[in-house]
Amino acid sequence: MAAKFEWPWQYNFPPFFTVQVNLETQKQQMTAWSQLVLDYLKARKQSVLDIREAQQSPLFRNTAINRQLPLEGILLVMEDLSKTGHAEPADKSRNRWYIYWEPLDELGTAIYRWASNNGFLGTVCTFYELTEGDNTTNEIFYGLDQEVLIKALKKLELKKKAEVIMFNDNQGVKFF
Repeated sequence: MAAKFEWPWQYNFPPFFTVQVNLETQKQQMTAWSQLVLDYLKARKQSVLDIREAQQSPLFRNTAINRQLPLEGILLVMEDLSKTGHAEPADKSRNRWYIYWEPLDELGTAIYRWASNNGFLGTVCTFYELTEGDNTTNEIFYGLDQEVLIKALKKLELKKKAEVIMFNDNQGVKFF
């Protein structure tokens, strides 16, 4: 796991855990929550969030001040993240969410840039090489959940820059 996570000042401010009724204040609150969610999950290399489980996690529950963001508030944060391309529901119930540390197009661009810079155009890389390889440890996609990786690679497929290849138990991508 990454280095110790540093919580923003709002995390220790009790009203931060209560959805604000003033729309302008709520907008600022959701922006702060959205950034916190992205930073926290990126630090933990987590890109799938089940809001039912997350409600009990330190992300949405600060035991030091005995405050917790209600489920409705977490859903508002997820909706806010979806408006910026940083999240989308993984199921119809909207309980599981894909969280994109960067929007999918930007993740795809970063993966393609890495492949190009490292001489992988015209070759096949396994998903493991991309997300766990020694030469990707400093890349934004290192540690990325496979479901999210595939979504980013599908964006590259649409641009004719890659082809996702499924073979037996292994999966990979060929870059063009």
